Amino acid sequence: MTRFPILCVALVMAVAAQPTGSAAQAAAPEPSSSRLTVELNKFEAGEGDSCRAFFLFRNGTGKSFSGFQMSLAILDKGGIIDQLLSIDAAPLPAARTTLKLFEIPGIACDAISQVLLHDIPVCNFQNEDATDCFPLVDLTSRTAADLVK
Repeated sequence: MTRFPILCVALVMAVAAQPTGSAAQAAAPEPSSSRLTVELNKFEAGEGDSCRAFFLFRNGTGKSFSGFQMSLAILDKGGIIDQLLSIDAAPLPAARTTLKLFEIPGIACDAISQVLLHDIPVCNFQNEDATDCFPLVDLTSRTAADLVK
């Protein structure tokens, strides 16, 4: 008996067992509930020597944010802090993805190596007292620059 037919049958069975199309998407893990995902989605050249940053905020916390501000440190290609930038992203409705644009003045997009979430000085769920949101936030980046805590 040759091993070739057995290997072919095993290969066909392994391929058939793999999810495809929408079945593969359905098997993908859902975004974590009770989390706020902040994604640095895209950079675009702004006016002069500024950089326009596009952020997506995916609010899976189950609550709307009436206040949400981030303090960001912008690092250049040498890893040196170029500037601190404070951005206000509120309001952030519950169970929604929100797009926000922010100008980063005085630096070209390709000169940014990293964006550091330095602090969240304001974080308020609607009709609630201020809370520490740092543990609720997940960061991702689709740009050449990392978005990190």
